[in-house]
Amino acid sequence: MSGSSEFSFLSGTKVGVVGLGKMGWHFAMRLHNAGAEVFIHSRTRDKASDLEALGLTYCKTPQDLARNINSGFIVICVTDTPAIEQVICGDQGLLLAMHTDTLVIDMGTTQVMNTRVLAGRVDHVGAGYLDAPVSGGAIGAEQGSLSIMVGGDENDFHRAMPLFNVLGENINHVGPLGAGQIAKTANQMIVAMTIDAVAEALTLAAKAGADPAKVRNALLGGFADSRILELHGQRMVDRNFEPGARATVQLKDVKQAMELAEHYSLRLSGLETAMDLWQGMVDDGLGELDQAGFIRAIEEKQLN
Repeated sequence: MSGSSEFSFLSGTKVGVVGLGKMGWHFAMRLHNAGAEVFIHSRTRDKASDLEALGLTYCKTPQDLARNINSGFIVICVTDTPAIEQVICGDQGLLLAMHTDTLVIDMGTTQVMNTRVLAGRVDHVGAGYLDAPVSGGAIGAEQGSLSIMVGGDENDFHRAMPLFNVLGENINHVGPLGAGQIAKTANQMIVAMTIDAVAEALTLAAKAGADPAKVRNALLGGFADSRILELHGQRMVDRNFEPGARATVQLKDVKQAMELAEHYSLRLSGLETAMDLWQGMVDDGLGELDQAGFIRAIEEKQLN
C-alpha cells in the first residue's frame, strides 16, 4: 500500500496494534494506509518511531492503548504465550481498560488451551476475542497476502473481515475459539518437517555430485514443489541465512505442537523427530539463523 488516499475503507475505524516486530509493524502500516486510526504499543519504543512519524499514536502500555479503542479492534502479535498473557492480563494489561465493544484479535502463535482461557477473561469484561494466527512470513505481512486462520464466533469473524482483507488474502473461519491456533499448529508441523525434507534432499544432491540449485529448479512444478522448496530452498542454495523467521521461533512452535499432541494422548513420530532435529540446531548455536539455516545443522551433523 502506498498511501491512505487510495485505501480508505477502514476510515473511522479505531485499531490498536500491540507488538511491532517483523509482522506487527507491517500490520500497523497497512491498517494506517487503509484509513484506520491506529494506536500502537511495543515493549521496545524504538520500533514505533517510524510509525509515529507517519501519524500513528504510541501508547506507553497496553492499558493505555485499550483505553483509546472503543467500537474497534485490538490486534496482538507478540512472540509467545507468556507475552500475550502479559499483554492481556498483566499489571498494565488490556483488561484494565478494555471497552465492552472491543474485539481482540490474537494474530500470533499461542497455545490452544491458553487461548481459550484468555478468551474467557476477555469475554468476562464483555469484549470479543478471535484467534487468528497467520502464515506467509514478513513478506506476506508487507504485501497483505497472508493466510489467516480464524477461530471464534462467526459474527465476530464477519465483523473483522474488513480488517482481515487489508492484511491477507486466504482468510478462513476454521471453527470455534482455538480452531485458528489448531490450524496454525498443523501449519507449523508441516513447515518444520518440510524444511527438514528440503534440507536433507539438497544435502544428498550435493554429496552425490549434483548441483543443488539445478536439482531445486528441476523439482519446482512437480509433486515435490512447495513454498518451502521455492523460498527456503532458494535461501539454502544461496546460503542466505539472515533471519526472516529464526530457528528458535520454529522450535517454539514445534514444542507447542508436541504439547497439544500430548494433551490428546497422540504419539506422532514425525513430529517427535522434527522436534529433536530443531532442538539440536538450537543447541548447536544456530538458533538465531533463519529457518533455512536448518541445512547447516544437517551438514554439520554429517561431520560429527
